[in-house]
This record gives sequence, C-alpha cells and structure tokens, in this order.
Amino acid sequence: MSDGTPADLFFDAAIGLLQRVRDEEAEAIAAAGTLLADTVAAGGRLFAFGAGHSSLAAQDVVYRAGGLALMNLLAVPGVVGVDVTPATLGSALERVDGLAGAVLDTSPVRAGDTLVIVSLSGRNALPVEMALGARDRGLKVVGVTSVAYAAETTSRHASGTFLKDHCDIVLDSKIAVGDAELTLDTIPAPFAPASTVVTTALLQAVMATTAAALADRGIEPPLLRSGNVDGGHEWNGRVMAQYGDRIFYRR
Repeated sequence: MSDGTPADLFFDAAIGLLQRVRDEEAEAIAAAGTLLADTVAAGGRLFAFGAGHSSLAAQDVVYRAGGLALMNLLAVPGVVGVDVTPATLGSALERVDGLAGAVLDTSPVRAGDTLVIVSLSGRNALPVEMALGARDRGLKVVGVTSVAYAAETTSRHASGTFLKDHCDIVLDSKIAVGDAELTLDTIPAPFAPASTVVTTALLQAVMATTAAALADRGIEPPLLRSGNVDGGHEWNGRVMAQYGDRIFYRR
C-alpha cells in the first residue's frame, strides 16, 4: 500500500469505485430505472434477490425509508445471509442445481414483474438459474454483478454461463475478482472488501432514477417515509393500502 492509513486507503478505493460506476454505468442505471418505472406503471411487481453478502444490497432496497414500497425481497431459505449454522451452508446452497426453480415456483412472481438479482461473481448455479427461470416465466431481469469474474473465473453452472448472460440489463459493479481492495506487506492476504458499498449505491441510484421517472410521467412514486418522523406511519399506511396487492413483505 502507498502512504495513508488503511482507513484512508479503503475510503479512497471505495470512492474510486463509486466514481467509476457513476461514470461508466450511467446508461445502464438509467435503463434499469426506466425498466422499473415501466413495471410499476404497468401494474407489475418488483422483486430483489441476493445470496450471502450480496443479499445485503437486495435487502437495502426493501421496506426502506426513502425507498420504493413495491420492492419485495425474494428470499431463499438458508442463503439470505450468515444466519445459518454453519455459515458455509449458505455458500453450498448457492451451488445446488434446481433450487432457484423451486423458489420461483412457490413465490408470487408472475409475467410482467421485474427481478433484480445481485451476485458479485455471478458464477454459481443459484443466480444463473434464478435469471434463467425468471425470464422463462416472463419477468424482466436486472443483474448487478462484477463482469470481471466472467473473464477471470469459470462458471459453476452446467451451461458454462454467468448471471450477466441472462439479464435484460446488467449493472457492472467493477469489483475486482476476490473482493478485497487493500494489500499490506505484513498481511498475507488481500483485505477490505468494497462490494457491499458499491452494489448498495448502484441499487439506490436505480431507485432514485425510478422515482424520478415515475414522477415525470405524472405518477406519484410509491415511496416510504421513516417511521421515526412525525406522520411517517400514516404516510406509509396510505401507500401500503394503495399498493397492498403488490407488497408481499407484510404477509
């Protein structure tokens, strides 16, 4: 590492990545925001999925103050996070063939909906089959992934393909293979992952674009307000009553 504290260098690396995705992914962000706005305007529903730490970005846009009330988490038991024991079970489940199909078959998704899939590597069976299955069922798919993995690793899906190969729109997080931004002579492995910072920011940029696109069409964006501000609960109650048939995290 060059001069600067490890904290300084991590912030520099994260800011550099955020600047890259802002500049290089602007067109894809705009397209994704438009697609979500199209889905809302047409009466469709919005879902987000991620496995392991990729689920953090998906969770961040669900039931979130300042966010779209219509974003629903498509949860797969055992892979949402490190809430299973052993934690390695979640990683193993990502490689199980057929799991995505079973989840989609028992979920409320239907043709005309949009599914956002977050997977840093995009190489495991679960995100690949989730994208394939969603498109087969008539959904649009937005993938948030690091395209670098497709060039530097091999797919773990039987097709030899990656998540990026089965999306209507791809948002490239620019994260390097291995997801570690720093090195130090006294530490034997790279460290300081930034994928959560970047993928979360990417998705919030898409949400902001969606809200503005809806407003431009004369549609009030179905946004949630903080329950910790006066009137927040009343506001949210109105939004949830209006869009109750498209909100599934309350059931």
